Amino acid sequence: MSTTALPTVVFDFAGVVFRWQPLALLQRVIPQHAVDEASARLWAQQIFQGYEGDWAEFDRGTVQPADLVQRIARRTGLALADAQAVVDAVPLDFAPIAGTVALIEQLHAAGHPLFFLSNMPAPYADHLEAAYPFLQRFTDGIYSGRVQQIKPERAMFDLAAQRFGRSPGELLFFDDVQANVDAARAAGWQARWFQHPEGAAAVLRALGLLG
Repeated sequence: MSTTALPTVVFDFAGVVFRWQPLALLQRVIPQHAVDEASARLWAQQIFQGYEGDWAEFDRGTVQPADLVQRIARRTGLALADAQAVVDAVPLDFAPIAGTVALIEQLHAAGHPLFFLSNMPAPYADHLEAAYPFLQRFTDGIYSGRVQQIKPERAMFDLAAQRFGRSPGELLFFDDVQANVDAARAAGWQARWFQHPEGAAAVLRALGLLG
């Protein structure tokens, strides 16, 4: 396969490049409420709303952290201090997934441009950029909170293709949320559901991006 025929890789962040374990986070941050996995699951549904509602608007950048804390407290009955603790804890809980970071390093070393497309509010994006130098391996990327668009909306994928300077069919996207994979495919992208780094590596090898 010639270099010009190779797709350009785009990574989601939470759940793909960075570990995201909301149930464990809630059990650690509000243990008086999230006393076990079952109760943590119920609280996660109320707080994160399936990443819709208030949390989606936080990701979009149209709700600021202080307002989000107020909204969570009103909706769930959590004390303001507990809601604030959860919102503050989320970016600190993101830890790089070693296998995915290894893929990023291999792709970069092979000279392949890399991009990211993440539903991430701006304050969390600021934290990641300051904390993890390996993100400099990416040529460019889009955080939802900085462009006021979110996945799985079509506008997010159209904006990304334009900004990355690629036609949709040239972009190979890894995301751990099936709805986002489906939306990317509907926008003309190549997209794969990410379950673990080993699966992504197999796709990359099959396409000739890794040896």
